[in-house]
Amino acid sequence: MSFLNLFSKQKPADLPPLLVDMHSHVLPGIDDGAGNLDDSLQIIEEFIALGYKKIITTPHIMGDFFKNTPEIINSKLAELRAVLQKQKIEFEVEAAAEYYLDEWFMSHIQKEKPLLTFGDRYVLFETSYINESAYLTEAVFHLRSMEYRPVLAHPERYTYLYQDFKKFKEIYDKGVLFQVNLNSFSGYYSEGAKKFAIKLLENNMIDFAGSDCHGARHMQALKKTRQTKEYQKLLASKILNNTLL
Repeated sequence: MSFLNLFSKQKPADLPPLLVDMHSHVLPGIDDGAGNLDDSLQIIEEFIALGYKKIITTPHIMGDFFKNTPEIINSKLAELRAVLQKQKIEFEVEAAAEYYLDEWFMSHIQKEKPLLTFGDRYVLFETSYINESAYLTEAVFHLRSMEYRPVLAHPERYTYLYQDFKKFKEIYDKGVLFQVNLNSFSGYYSEGAKKFAIKLLENNMIDFAGSDCHGARHMQALKKTRQTKEYQKLLASKILNNTLL
């Protein structure tokens, strides 16, 4: 019997909970997530109530829209940490980024400029939801040659992959890790996203699970998601979230 099969026979109460979230937009006022520090604190209180011990928040970086820099992100992180400390809220917050695969990002990695990472040099990136990126293969090559470990955010939401599941496999086989949004399992985004999140889970192709929290609405939806059978199957899978503690 394989380790995975043995582990999956455990009762839900015996399964290790998710202790780390590695995809969220909690830093105040720098993207389409938390608008201010009060919003940030409200989201963190929700994470704590759900049993999380740590979040790695990932503000958007996009060449023509969210022009965040490591300096901006780290400044906001320090601001948030200071408030948590002042209010005696014991909760670990780190920051990386969610890079959009565009010309700016390609230029950045071609010049081998440093990227914001989490864990063991993981780099979170996303593409257009509807159009396949012409840069994907080249971007993955450059990232891996720089000894980064590329992680594709929410692949189940990219409609350009829906016509043939082999396209998911082709990307995964390039050495790209997959991060699925937890709320996809409850149909929060669409039935298509739910279908492909489940299919990725069935094919053991989920490496990380993230809240992709932008606000209280996502945390409320997450409470529903945690009641699904897919969420329990996910806990018994090979996801790496808790290795980030």
